[in-house]
Amino acid sequence: MTPLYAQNHDYSKFSVLAVDDIPLNLLLVQKMLSRFKFRMRTATGGQQALDAVAAEKPDLILLDLMMPGIDGFEVIRRLRADPATADIRIVILSALNSNEDVVKGFNVGADDFIMKPIIMEKLLTCVVTQIQIVESKQK
Repeated sequence: MTPLYAQNHDYSKFSVLAVDDIPLNLLLVQKMLSRFKFRMRTATGGQQALDAVAAEKPDLILLDLMMPGIDGFEVIRRLRADPATADIRIVILSALNSNEDVVKGFNVGADDFIMKPIIMEKLLTCVVTQIQIVESKQK
């Protein structure tokens, strides 16, 4: 069976914002997703992520939880509380992987949760699934 993300599809019209306070993690995510030609942007903290969303609303946010200042949970709360950003698809990418953290992530409004270290196939499948949800809502 051909993986979902291996099908020919133009993803260049979709914007993805990756948020992590560790630059190497951002580089890794960008590299893993490079074949899709998303319009990728990055932010290195919660406030920078909120500013990036205000400047240009992304289709999908890949969000770390443990960041100095505004953490990922609070970023999700703020985005979900604002009608202009409440519908953005958000996938948590985090080393926080206790049941409590996962449940809290979904309770504050995450659409999916990927535990670090990131398995590339899981990330690719998850991202494509989220983008297909975005695409179906645009039709």
